[in-house]
Amino acid sequence: MNIIRTVVWVAITAILVAFIAMNWTKVPVNFWPLEGGNYIHFEWPVGVIALVFFLLGAVPVWLYLRAVRWRMGRRIATLENSLRASSMPSINAHADVPSTTEGVSNEAPSPTSSPEG
Repeated sequence: MNIIRTVVWVAITAILVAFIAMNWTKVPVNFWPLEGGNYIHFEWPVGVIALVFFLLGAVPVWLYLRAVRWRMGRRIATLENSLRASSMPSINAHADVPSTTEGVSNEAPSPTSSPEG
């Protein structure tokens, strides 16, 4: 799967570099309107403008998906830990079971016989 992802990213990068190289002519970009119908004006190459707007669209989506992946990873880890904790035998369960060794009887003493006499 990693090889496919790498091939896709290499193809996207090659296409983007080719697009920027073919469109290196400068174009006017109006950013902000000012008084009197004027604008804050810059002249940038078309490829740079395309790259900037591609990143403006891709970065928020990438950040959102990373956050979702991180949250799901934490959720899965929490569920795995709770499953692991519930499947382990408790410590008190072993303390309640008397050990059986030779010479020790597991029977309760009868109420008629008392050790004192």
